[in-house]
Amino acid sequence: MDQSKGNLFILSAPSGAGKSSLYKALIAQDSQVRISVSHTTRGPRTGEEHGREYYFAEVDDFLDMIADDAFFEHAQVFDNYYGTSKQAIFDLLDQGLDVILEIDWQGAKQVRLQYPDAIGIFILPPSTQVLENRLRDRGTDTEEVIVRRMAKAVSEMSHYNEYDYIIVNDDFQTALSEMSAIFKAMRVKKRIIEQKHTKLINDLLSL
Repeated sequence: MDQSKGNLFILSAPSGAGKSSLYKALIAQDSQVRISVSHTTRGPRTGEEHGREYYFAEVDDFLDMIADDAFFEHAQVFDNYYGTSKQAIFDLLDQGLDVILEIDWQGAKQVRLQYPDAIGIFILPPSTQVLENRLRDRGTDTEEVIVRRMAKAVSEMSHYNEYDYIIVNDDFQTALSEMSAIFKAMRVKKRIIEQKHTKLINDLLSL
């Protein structure tokens, strides 16, 4: 059996839609899926490890990577830089692993321009009221922050039609099953099977 490349998935959603819970549950049940680890120039927080939460880099090294076109996408947030390394992604894909990029619609556009085969999944809440309730149930945001997050969510959700698959996260287990089905279906696409079973196909057609 020949080694085939994994698939690159872009996962986007407004805050509170349950995106992180879904991909963490998927990774826990599917050993072929990985989450992309970004580079950042901010220092590690307590309990964080290099290569697990982030690849921690010096500012000069990060700027050199930008100059070398080493990122799919990057951004400066306040005083720190964040970016998705092409090589880190390609290394995982070459191992036949599926990789999730958890990014917003703007980052998704940058990735698709450079990697057209990327598969986009957008997570929607079942209603704005449910989304607002989830944000409030966290108990971590002020009223002002919640209002701002809701306004941003509407803007983000307006880009749902730029994605290949839409999952409405009403019932968690149903949403997880739908996400799992997408990943499994992409592994049996013609292009993937031709890569993975070249010898088998040639043998079958030579009878």
